[in-house]
Amino acid sequence: MQSEIVDTPAGDARITWHPPKKGTPSKEPAARLVLAVSHGAGGGIEARDLQALAATLPAIGVTVALVEQPWRVAGKKLAPAPKTLDTGWRALWPALAKPGLPVVAGGRSAGARVACRTARELGAHAVLALSFPLHPPGRPEKSRADELLGSGVPTLVVQGGNDPFGKPAEFPEDGFADGGHELLEVPYGDHSFAVPKRATLTQDEALTILTDGVGKWIRSQSAR
Repeated sequence: MQSEIVDTPAGDARITWHPPKKGTPSKEPAARLVLAVSHGAGGGIEARDLQALAATLPAIGVTVALVEQPWRVAGKKLAPAPKTLDTGWRALWPALAKPGLPVVAGGRSAGARVACRTARELGAHAVLALSFPLHPPGRPEKSRADELLGSGVPTLVVQGGNDPFGKPAEFPEDGFADGGHELLEVPYGDHSFAVPKRATLTQDEALTILTDGVGKWIRSQSAR
């Protein structure tokens, strides 16, 4: 694990790299792509889903780059406007692409929106959208489906079954019919993929559904 600071017009951002390990008994493979994932507007890279991906995907040849937006590095509690988030992400892209590998752009919540908005222009190989905020809680009429479906590249949405920002059944079926967008449900999960104690699966099992599903999808993308 190694961190680097990247200067952007929105301030200093930080990338924490989790590459496959070389020369270990597990014989982890050489990296074949980079998964760059950023946090949401209410938290950082310590989010359970981001940490789970960073802990598991290097074993299948994926370098996971956890990206902290400038506002988070600066210690601020409130995220700036979407335009500023996009500015920081664009400026980070050369550092993410520097290894010379295909880059899957990703993020959770607000970070997923950034990845979708900028994927085509930055040349992202694909998009991983974790807990995509399809609409504000209780406001389904304020849909952001066009933003998601406009990513322009293969996109996997991973959504908790009880996410107040959009349950899996609320996502437009026609938008996923062409195969360019896929949806993976984490049963009982909320916006942070937390599951209640009364659920029929444990928190660890829920995260395994997430990491196994993303891993399978990543393998299909690395073969393209």
